[in-house]
Amino acid sequence: MRVVVNGRELDGQPRPGQCLRTYLRDHAHFEVKKGCDAGDCGACSVLVDGEPVHSCLFPAVRAEGRSVTTVAGLGTPDDLHPMQQAFIDNFGFQCGFCTAGMIVTASTLQPDQLEDLPQLLKGNICRCTGYRSVRQAIAAGVTGESRADLPAPDGASVGASVPPLAGRGVVTGTEPYTFDTVVPGMLYLRVLGSPHAHARITGIDRSAAEAIDGVELILTHEDVPGTRFSTARHEQRLDDPDDTRVLDDAVRFVGQRVAAVVARTAGAAEAACRALRVTYEPLPAVFDPELARSPGAPILHPETGPADRVSEPERNVIASLHDGIGGDVDAALAASPVTVAGRWQTQRVSHGQLETHGSIGWLDDDGRLVIRTSSQVPFLVRDELALLLGRAPESVRVFTARVGGGFGGKQEILTEDLVAIAVLRLGQPVGYEMSRTEEFTRTTVRHPVRTTVTLGARPDGRLTAMKIDVLSDTGAYGNHSIGVMFHSCAESVSLYNCPVKRIDAEAVYTNNQPSGAFRGYGLGQVILGVESAMDELAWKLDIDPFELRRINAVRDGDPLLTVHPEPEEDLVYGSYGLDQCLDLVQAALRRGNGVAAPVGPQWRLGEGMAVAMIATMAPRGHISRTTVTLRPDGTYVLGVGTSEFGNGTTTVHAQIVATVLGTGVDRIRLTNSDTDGAEYDTGAFASAGTTVAGKALYGAALALRAMLRTAAAQLGGVDIADTEVHRDGVRAGARLLPFADVIAVSPLDRRQGDTLVARGDEFGELRSLAWNVHAFRVAVDVRTGVVRILQSIQAADAGTVMNPEQCRGQVEGGVAQGIGSALYEEVMIAPDGTVLNPVFRTYRMPQFADVPPTEVYFADTSDDLGPFGAKSMSESPYNPVAPALGNAIRRAVGVRPYETPFSRDRVWRMLHGADLDVPTGDGADSV
Repeated sequence: MRVVVNGRELDGQPRPGQCLRTYLRDHAHFEVKKGCDAGDCGACSVLVDGEPVHSCLFPAVRAEGRSVTTVAGLGTPDDLHPMQQAFIDNFGFQCGFCTAGMIVTASTLQPDQLEDLPQLLKGNICRCTGYRSVRQAIAAGVTGESRADLPAPDGASVGASVPPLAGRGVVTGTEPYTFDTVVPGMLYLRVLGSPHAHARITGIDRSAAEAIDGVELILTHEDVPGTRFSTARHEQRLDDPDDTRVLDDAVRFVGQRVAAVVARTAGAAEAACRALRVTYEPLPAVFDPELARSPGAPILHPETGPADRVSEPERNVIASLHDGIGGDVDAALAASPVTVAGRWQTQRVSHGQLETHGSIGWLDDDGRLVIRTSSQVPFLVRDELALLLGRAPESVRVFTARVGGGFGGKQEILTEDLVAIAVLRLGQPVGYEMSRTEEFTRTTVRHPVRTTVTLGARPDGRLTAMKIDVLSDTGAYGNHSIGVMFHSCAESVSLYNCPVKRIDAEAVYTNNQPSGAFRGYGLGQVILGVESAMDELAWKLDIDPFELRRINAVRDGDPLLTVHPEPEEDLVYGSYGLDQCLDLVQAALRRGNGVAAPVGPQWRLGEGMAVAMIATMAPRGHISRTTVTLRPDGTYVLGVGTSEFGNGTTTVHAQIVATVLGTGVDRIRLTNSDTDGAEYDTGAFASAGTTVAGKALYGAALALRAMLRTAAAQLGGVDIADTEVHRDGVRAGARLLPFADVIAVSPLDRRQGDTLVARGDEFGELRSLAWNVHAFRVAVDVRTGVVRILQSIQAADAGTVMNPEQCRGQVEGGVAQGIGSALYEEVMIAPDGTVLNPVFRTYRMPQFADVPPTEVYFADTSDDLGPFGAKSMSESPYNPVAPALGNAIRRAVGVRPYETPFSRDRVWRMLHGADLDVPTGDGADSV
């Protein structure tokens, strides 16, 4: 078959049934991505004779004699297509995995089509941005508008909207992700999942599978280490229960790994998985966490105990918190003039990142195990693999290319262990790339949480008592269960001053798919209950909801209390911006945005708001050890271990170092997310990219600057006060000394060859606080249950905003995910534990048309702890969104929703179960 790809003729016969996506990637066109292989996400979009198609659905044989254009054919890093340039200039991506397909589709649009973008882009999904920047980039690319307000790369500094450093690679498809590489001789690993929610494996017949041509290895529980561990990764590995085995003779959820097959082709590996004959002894299963902790429930992990960090295995309880301050909460509530109460339930949500989990492993020339993986925590993966495999950590290297989204879901070991074992057994390279269905069924989800809140208050609105009951469904394994439970009950409660507080919380095993880390790390679930109850209290007392927060929220210096009479010693007020956030959002809501309410008797209007507080990093330590190396030519190499997955850390890191050293980001080179390229980093989670790794780099840059000034003073014979580091050398008095000369007289123990190296460390010993306030104005169609967002506003206290466009994008992306959780998304589980919607087409992730623009405002603060006064701002924007939307719905229709998502069917049932005056007749808008 002959096909012209990007102007060049390509020869090669496709396999029977092969789609164009895999055919192009077989020929090293890695710019064509895999997000779903079902025609749902658009990451694989290409042009065939000028028309955009999803190449995962397009049969390769149909491309014969035709012209195919990928994003790499539109332009190159040195000669960008206008649409590619517009995506860089307008920050139209974050992780960038969807960007190639988005640009390909957008490149075909004309100016008169811009009003139809939601329809025309419905086949292209972005999980990161919230679409506003994508919409802006497409408009600029179509009309040819350029931005004049972007800083020049040779002079950019902290506080400027520096475009992403990897931008030219991302928009041309040349920035590599995990599987965008050729590994000669790579074998393919595939996994057989359990059809049972709870069963014991009594036998596995491999004979038919072993007979399939190309099969090299079959792994079962009999062939792998039996050590128990946790897939969750934290700085302290004892933060999570050791309840998981690589492969187990007991399965506890539908889809759990039963066996793995390694073969010379993916098809052979998949066929061998199907040929395995597994005999199961089904066991009783339990799917409701309330039932799971009740007497008589099946015990999921009887072999564990407190030594494994499982609190009460006989009750399926991993962790619990039963404590309070101020005395008897029930008595305090009984004595309160006003009380409100409610029970809220959140759902399972998929991370939905466009790049699926996956790893490639091999042995290097020295016999070291090398794992290239899509991970947020390469150092923690390395250390756990070494422990599991009985190897020294220095005998394992783990690194990432660019990571196509994570949101906490890649703070786990889900592919690396099997790949490592297979590589060591076979001595050959092995790759395991999950399918989208595996993502939905075999990875983790957001913890479903039931939160019961009872509040007592005085008539003036001041709280007198808070009683919180939390039940968290961790699923079949306890990864992240302890941390999520405790975090969910922390800042959600300590946000408010109240003399009597009581928390009863438990994290419980069920036979559902495992829950894990997800943006917000449990706070969003409990904040839904607390902020909804606060709104109900404001309604009952006829107090403005903003004012109720002003009355009760902690102020700068107030003790931050949950269930202990003393606050956490490491949590401090580095700055305080909640008051500004409340003012900014309230003012914007009063101004309005000019969007008219829909017309018709069926529409009800309402406004709602909510507040969230979060610590700026994880407790119990978060470590980054970094280096900044100066070369004689004036370029700087940053050695930092944290991953880039759309969080923008690489750009901010470059800005920090460039600002300290008086240069531009064009002189910065990064070696990141590689256990061989940096000394150590706990990982990219808990929004630590700026507050931990960035602060460590800030320290290294300051140390390097001090060394350079000291050496220049010696060389130039001037006082150190008369020296300064510049872009092209170090000024000493009136002279500009070349970097090479200054390096040559610098301390010998800081020189490596002709370079000069400084180190900077951060240990996360103190944590600051950040705040987010969100508000919505909505219209609710009481006939259909449709909720239409008319105005969305968020104010954030991010400290010094290091990169305004990037930070705005983080807020917008968090809001978009919050809207998805609040209105659309839910991993549906059948009565037998099977996931019912394991593809994007049936899992309702927000598309272009679903996410309205959000007005983003920043408080004017500067944090005492963060570099240049910065705070973290990746996780927290998600947290207040669902309660703000629920509060708006309640104020629109007079009935409160208690279960997310507030989908139109749920809202319809809620409304029609209430005594509402619902108009009849034509005209209901169900769009």
